[in-house]
Amino acid sequence: MSCTADFIEFVCTTLTPLGDVRSRKMMGDYVIYVNEKSVITACDNIAYVKKLPCIADLMTDAECGCPYEGAKEAYILDFTDTRKVRKVIGILWDNLPFPKLKKT
Repeated sequence: MSCTADFIEFVCTTLTPLGDVRSRKMMGDYVIYVNEKSVITACDNIAYVKKLPCIADLMTDAECGCPYEGAKEAYILDFTDTRKVRKVIGILWDNLPFPKLKKT
């Protein structure tokens, strides 16, 4: 099952205070970008974020799972606490690299 448009809109709207938010459909699932950095992989109406040490303390109670077969285990981001979601994404944004530019 892929993500619904309503779920992707909800996630993007929640993250709007953090900057420019956009989504990109990738084989039925979505990648959510904040200020051009990939911060969330959304699959089956579940938001996944990378398991990085910088957010480990905030995500101690979070469920974990794999967004798709063959993917690394990730934290599942619970959107019931909007402030926590924005804090986690803000920290991730500070610690994730910008995507590499494609050479043409």
